[in-house]
Amino acid sequence: MRLPNRAKRLAGAATALLLAGTLPMLNGVPASANPPRPACDPNPQAHLADVPSPEAFLGFPLGVGQQRVVTNDEIRRYVAAVDNASDRVVTGTMATSVTGQPLPYAIVSDSSHVTKAGLAEIAENIRDLRDPRTMAPSKAARIAHDGPAIVYIAGNVHGGETSGADASLKSLYELAAGLSCDVRDRNDNLVTVIIPTQNPDGRAASRRQNEYGFDLNRDWFARTQPETDGKIDLLRKYPPQVFIDAHEMGSRRYFFPPNADPIHHEIASEPVDWINRIGEANKAGFGYNGACAGAVTTECYFNYDTYDLFYMGYGDTVPAAGFGAAGMTYEKGSASAVQDRVQQQFNTQWSTIGWTSANKREVLNGWFKVWTDALAEGKAGTLSPNEVVQPDNTVQFPVPDVNIKSYFLLPDRQQADVRRLVERLRGMDVEVYEVKEPITVPKAHVFGGRDADNLTVPKGAYWIPMAQPQKHWIQATLGEDPYVPFPYFYDVSSWSNPLLMGIDTIYTGDELKPKVQRVARPAGGKAATAPEGGSYQFRLDSAGAAELTFALLGAGVAVSRDSANVATFPEAGLTGALNDRALGLGVTLSASRKAPVGAAVNLPDVGLFRGTGISTTSGSYGEARYVLGARWGLDLKPVTTADINDNTAAFTGRTVVLVPDGSSATGGLTAAGQQNLRNWVAAGNTYIGLRNEGTRVARAAGLTSTTEKPQTPDYTVIGSHFRVDVDGSSPVGAGRPAEDFEFNNEDPILNPSTTGTNVVTYPTDDTFWHNGFTVDEHLLAGTAAVVDEPTGAGRAVLFAFNPLFRAYNESGIQMLANSVLYPAGQSVARRSASATVDPARAAAAAAPTPENLGGEWRPITIKVASADLARAESVVDGYTDTARVSQADGSAWLVIPNPEGLQADEHPYLRDLVSDLRAAGISLKSVVG
Repeated sequence: MRLPNRAKRLAGAATALLLAGTLPMLNGVPASANPPRPACDPNPQAHLADVPSPEAFLGFPLGVGQQRVVTNDEIRRYVAAVDNASDRVVTGTMATSVTGQPLPYAIVSDSSHVTKAGLAEIAENIRDLRDPRTMAPSKAARIAHDGPAIVYIAGNVHGGETSGADASLKSLYELAAGLSCDVRDRNDNLVTVIIPTQNPDGRAASRRQNEYGFDLNRDWFARTQPETDGKIDLLRKYPPQVFIDAHEMGSRRYFFPPNADPIHHEIASEPVDWINRIGEANKAGFGYNGACAGAVTTECYFNYDTYDLFYMGYGDTVPAAGFGAAGMTYEKGSASAVQDRVQQQFNTQWSTIGWTSANKREVLNGWFKVWTDALAEGKAGTLSPNEVVQPDNTVQFPVPDVNIKSYFLLPDRQQADVRRLVERLRGMDVEVYEVKEPITVPKAHVFGGRDADNLTVPKGAYWIPMAQPQKHWIQATLGEDPYVPFPYFYDVSSWSNPLLMGIDTIYTGDELKPKVQRVARPAGGKAATAPEGGSYQFRLDSAGAAELTFALLGAGVAVSRDSANVATFPEAGLTGALNDRALGLGVTLSASRKAPVGAAVNLPDVGLFRGTGISTTSGSYGEARYVLGARWGLDLKPVTTADINDNTAAFTGRTVVLVPDGSSATGGLTAAGQQNLRNWVAAGNTYIGLRNEGTRVARAAGLTSTTEKPQTPDYTVIGSHFRVDVDGSSPVGAGRPAEDFEFNNEDPILNPSTTGTNVVTYPTDDTFWHNGFTVDEHLLAGTAAVVDEPTGAGRAVLFAFNPLFRAYNESGIQMLANSVLYPAGQSVARRSASATVDPARAAAAAAPTPENLGGEWRPITIKVASADLARAESVVDGYTDTARVSQADGSAWLVIPNPEGLQADEHPYLRDLVSDLRAAGISLKSVVG
């Protein structure tokens, strides 16, 4: 953080201001040691002359009259200029982007608050309020009375949504330079942290995603991207009570809360109340035409629609559940003029700051109560109840009557991934303890819907007691099921971290006192020093272990793998950097006197398919660049449709080709290209296909006998976890348990292969289990999720799901690593003769296309009563003529193609269509897209 010289500023400012009398004690410093406090100016337009306005600095206005957006460089230079000119501002850099661009932030408040000592004291007081175990209520009340609250304004998490960032510069100027009594009160009562842009790479490219194609507004709990990681560390340092996440959307309207249902049950009632009351303040301060029901082309606002507060990866839910803040998404329609977008964003930012200032004491007292109540609930083992906020909704799915006082992460497998989860929890100030002696749990619930009596938790397990202030966050991220209150989904319906990672986990309502030690630093790394000529070993049973394997191979270290799936490498290969990498990944290295044994693991030459139907700026293509490229260190080579069709060296020189998810059934391959692909696989290489395009290209090329199972019109799987069976006879399943969990997000349903190994399948018996929200999920029973198909000396490995989804599906990532490192088949010399197609695979290639099955790329499906179909069609026809209609059992479905796979907040007209359907009085049974 930069703390410039204040004396020069104060000298310049003093000549222009009337000075007040004596000051009270400020931050423990006598008033005489602080500069005199200026009186406020009755003119609301009065500003410090030395602080540059955005218009003066940039050469054009922000808001009314603005003709263009501000660049990243202009943002950084203006923030620095205001810092240099105003004694109310200090700045810093919270992170650097993927391409190395700095992400600046500005802290603005009363000059006495933003001294180094002042900020340190304020931050410490706010952090202390989060722990009622050490904070007396009387001291908490004094802090609420005397100290400021912390408000964040964060813009531009989606790179092309620029107006929130531009407006935040206007907010910064007003707080840094304004002389009115209103501004003085705001700076007295608040510390405002302004993050103009959370995604400079995306802003520079006018692209929603960051450089790796990640939607940073889905990354908050996983923190895979540097932009997110640095931001959350800033929030931990200065915990917010109010957090604005400023976005843009399609149309011309403006959304601010109250939110749509559902709201996650572990978000405390206090921030929900503040959110709703801030919404009322925003209505009053919004300006323009205000609310205008039924109109979509005027500058109006709306609430209680579209944007929920449920998934724990948003810039509103994580501040709300993890920090007890009023986390809010603000969305302005991008069809409006630049000046209107910026002005309306500023209006809501200013109204929010004003409400928080006026209610500062109540907010801080309520914030202390959030943590007090969480601690009490954790001690009692009670979960917060489900609630709804929309006036016409009712709770359809109450939180069940379960008692949870402890979670245990068991250490019998995936130890590195267990430790990754421990660090993720500790990175949100959750207290985690390592079990030092075995303990018996009388009544345990085992993840996957099973119960066990007198279960022994072994030494080395990790204990997360609920009796701690972060109880809400623990349940929100570890919980086996999120317990949705109302079946509307803007994103996935499950993100249980233990299930994503495939970690054996239990919870219990028993009162336990295990012998433990609090985890204070990452575990793992070198356990002992191997003698010269010896080796180090580690189990290949986790995504972390796979990542270490790639690091070793990339450093030129020879790695072997034995039949027990244990990797070994020579003692001389362990450098300090590699040992640090093992430590960071949570991988324990065991020393041995023996030389390495087993078959050599070879570093593959991986090609990444960039062909027809593949988006290179989002989705699994970018996720592959991140996981395989950034995390695994592989030098990914682009392979295009033309490369395969023409059999160029760019294709034939690769040992592995990964085809990410996409919208094409053939990838653009000609018949010759499909033959080239078969020949290449038969020669001993590995094809890996992900989800829709990855599996369909393989089928069209005759590499698999799987076919897609038809779906019912109601079939719905909104990002849910399922129990699956794993066939360990295939190297793809190595290191995974016989019963595992898989994340399904409206994935294609694959009938099992008759010509390969069905590595991962959905059970057909009573072990079939799922969480989250699903309809007609029974269609998955007995189908395949991962298939290993041999052709000649090579193979095609097909994932019905996307193992790279958001880079937080560690169990899937491990199986993908197994596929990339698949033991090479016996080399086969290239023959002039073409690889033939098995009859079963030929039949599969000739099977109906996905469009005939209703399994096309993420269509929008609107379900209404049959009686409302004609009116619904009339509304839908105003937006598109591509909708397909079907009816059954009193319901009707309108299916709208979505070939680019756009999410709801990316879609150009979905939210307006839904609003118009509701305005027409049509009851929507469901909207899935």
